[in-house]
Amino acid sequence: MTNSVAPNVIPPLWHRHWELVWELSALHTFWLNAYGPGAQATSPLMFQRYFAESRTRLREWVATCGTKIDTDRPTRQTAWPGEAPHTTVPERPIVDRQADFQAFVTADVARRRDAAGADRGALTLLIGQDWLGQTEAGAS
Repeated sequence: MTNSVAPNVIPPLWHRHWELVWELSALHTFWLNAYGPGAQATSPLMFQRYFAESRTRLREWVATCGTKIDTDRPTRQTAWPGEAPHTTVPERPIVDRQADFQAFVTADVARRRDAAGADRGALTLLIGQDWLGQTEAGAS
C-alpha cells in the first residue's frame, strides 16, 4: 500500500530532522506489526487510525522545524530564559534530495561505526577484553 503524502507532512529532507525521524520510525514499527505475519485482522485498520494521528503530529513538527518543499534549515531551537540565544541558520535550497539522503546515510553509518569502535575500545579498557572475549594482546 502506498499513500500520497504532502510535503507539509513528510518534507523532502525529513531525514535531517530527528523529530520527524522519530515519528516516522514509530509509524514504521506499527506498520510492520499491523501488516506482518500473525497480525490480527483489525490491525491494518488500527494502523490507518494511528497514521491519521501521526500525520497531524508530523504537520506540527514540519511547521516547527521550518523545512519546506524547496528549502531546508536545521530545526529552530528555542532559547529558554537565562540561556544565550541560538544561532539562526539561513535556509538553503534543496537541489538534489536523493543525493542529500545518500550523503546523510553514508555519514550516519560512518558516525555509528566510529561510535561503536569508541564504545568497544572503552569496554576493552574497562574489562581488559574486547566484546569477543579476547584480551588486549589478542589471545583468549
